[in-house]
Amino acid sequence: MECEFPTINSDPSKFEEIFESVKTIAIPGLSPKEEKDSHKVAKYLQSQGYKIVPIYPKGDEILGEKVYRSLSEIPFSVDMVDMFRKAEVADFIVDEIEQRGDVKVLWLQKGIVNNKAAKRAEDLGLIVVQNRCTMVEHRAL
Repeated sequence: MECEFPTINSDPSKFEEIFESVKTIAIPGLSPKEEKDSHKVAKYLQSQGYKIVPIYPKGDEILGEKVYRSLSEIPFSVDMVDMFRKAEVADFIVDEIEQRGDVKVLWLQKGIVNNKAAKRAEDLGLIVVQNRCTMVEHRAL
């Protein structure tokens, strides 16, 4: 497995601004299993007042929220996408973000880097964060 170093990444000094401006967070890869990191992070973000939107291939509800199969199915505005999927999926996520036109932030979780997708998202005007955990960074503020 080849590890990629994030060449495109938002300055951590911008994280407070990101968390203050974001209200709705779509989470591709949000697992219904409580022991998974995606579940723990989503539960934390939800406890901090963010509306979380699970994107998962099965099930109807996670953390009390309706599950969608893709970003394109969500019928309301999304401020941030917080991705817990394999790095190559980010290319597809950016395609969906481009079609939507409302997402402001693409956040790839700890261990996830896709510079090609990050560059495309940046070119679309998004703030991009790679290889960082939203829960860890939010708590640090």
